[in-house]
Amino acid sequence: MNQTSPYIYHGADVSYFSGKVRPALPHKSLWYREVIPDYKQIRDRTGTMFIPVLMTPEGEGIQDTSAILDYLEERHPNPPLYPKTPVQRVIAYLVELYSDEIALLPGMHYRWAFEESIHKARIDFGFASGRADAGHRFADRMSGSLPFLGVTKESGPAIEAHLAELMEILCRHFDEHRFLLGDAMSLADCALMGPFYGHLFRDAAPRVVLYETAFRVCCWIERMNRPPTDQTQWLAGDAIAPTLREALGVMADGVPMLVSAVAAIEDWADENASDEAAPRAIGLTRSQYRDVSLQCGARPYTLWMVQRAHDAYRALSDGDRVRVDATIEGTGWEPILALTPRHRLIKRGNDLVWDREEDAR
Repeated sequence: MNQTSPYIYHGADVSYFSGKVRPALPHKSLWYREVIPDYKQIRDRTGTMFIPVLMTPEGEGIQDTSAILDYLEERHPNPPLYPKTPVQRVIAYLVELYSDEIALLPGMHYRWAFEESIHKARIDFGFASGRADAGHRFADRMSGSLPFLGVTKESGPAIEAHLAELMEILCRHFDEHRFLLGDAMSLADCALMGPFYGHLFRDAAPRVVLYETAFRVCCWIERMNRPPTDQTQWLAGDAIAPTLREALGVMADGVPMLVSAVAAIEDWADENASDEAAPRAIGLTRSQYRDVSLQCGARPYTLWMVQRAHDAYRALSDGDRVRVDATIEGTGWEPILALTPRHRLIKRGNDLVWDREEDAR
């Protein structure tokens, strides 16, 4: 598809989710400009005040990162980010689910549990507006959300143990492979850049941890932001590396959180689903994370993210599902693919709404 004008990407280095989309743009050799977010334009085009946002050459504003990547893959399919083979495709969606929903814990913990990270984040937040006081106010709002995410003083040691174990495995993986699925970038890599670039690589405290203990992960981060032009392909035969399978096992530390959240959302939707946009949160739920019990907020968006992986799995033939099952057996992700949700969420513009036709079936 030929472009007549550039994409305009409203993002920020300090933003968790800006890091997810950014590598896809140079990977696909697109004409684009990244700009300091213009929140008035963002609100006018999307009805939200969230970043990142991709403004298309046709004037459409797309806010959600998964929707942005879906759009780019459809409009610019080469080079691809989404595998078409069953195992690699489902694994890519599971890594996206981990990155968007579970990795929030280490990302937020390392930003707000260490004074040096807090200080840097408060300054970073003021850059877009040029006003330090605005940065401080935004930081106060963000830090106040920690208990809702399950990030507390009690959960801190488990979160740090999770990240240390994951980084050790990823270092071994990136010692053998340039990207998660082999020698080419994928949706999985883009998704994992959300927590690893904007938070862990740039925040003051975790940056030291990465520099001192995860050199290969740092190399992958730099490679993602400056994609090499000599990428070849994902592993042949729809394979995944043993080290990625190990990493999936650690990522599954947060699967009980997802299962508990989906159950709470489903119960809420039984009585409250309507034709209106779904609320951002519907209450609290409790689950296990490694050796601690967490109380976290249940957000309908979690169900939508679970659907993405679930839909990729359910679209497969019986034989292909058997292959996926064999790949993830013992990783801890089996409960996600075994879910049979009663309710479904769909996108209407930039809003999440209940699929009432699906609910009626």
